[in-house]
Amino acid sequence: MKIKFLLIMLLILSITATQFNADFPSQHQPAMQTEAIYIVSHGWHTGFVVSALAMQDQLPALKQRFKNTPYLEIGWGDKGFYQAQQVTTGLTLQAMFWSPGSVIHVVAVPLSVKQYFSKVQVEKLCLTAAQQNALIEFIANSFAKDSHGQIMPRQRGRYGNSQFYEATDTYHIFNTCNKWVAKGLQRSGMSIDPLFKLTAGSVMDEVTAQVVSSHIASCYKTTLVK
Repeated sequence: MKIKFLLIMLLILSITATQFNADFPSQHQPAMQTEAIYIVSHGWHTGFVVSALAMQDQLPALKQRFKNTPYLEIGWGDKGFYQAQQVTTGLTLQAMFWSPGSVIHVVAVPLSVKQYFSKVQVEKLCLTAAQQNALIEFIANSFAKDSHGQIMPRQRGRYGNSQFYEATDTYHIFNTCNKWVAKGLQRSGMSIDPLFKLTAGSVMDEVTAQVVSSHIASCYKTTLVK
């Protein structure tokens, strides 16, 4: 009986140990330096809010365009739908089935993130430096580059101090802006399957559940402005 009990306990421990792949600090471990990032939901669309300095180190052109801001909000989406002043049924169908391409939306966030996005859902995550670097690299690789290796600005963004840029990959009904966020989270170390993360709700539900279950909302020795 004792051997059977021990085998069952080992099985339970092995299952629970795989629920979150990222190596976040627990209350029993020494505090490590972590970096705050945020996931923002605008109802139908999710995006990242990351350190401006970290993003600008990867893409120096963003430093020229966005100065003296602690954070950048970054989202990815269909070129026609995302940049449109007025959304129509035609644009929606085009984005779903024959997208003309994709763009990235970058917004300067000059205030506390939760203050700036006070009217929408925001979740805070704390990543190690290596995990943040992996996420920043994923985002940077989503920008299309010209023949000189430079990112390509398009029209002015949707709100605030913002700008659209040409992006890589193709938007369609099974490859949405929310799936892009899920892919980035997976790259940073979160145990999340992007396959069916097509809606903002599916992404935010997963993020919220993992924040609660793994206590990753508390940053240790964070180097970012709170």
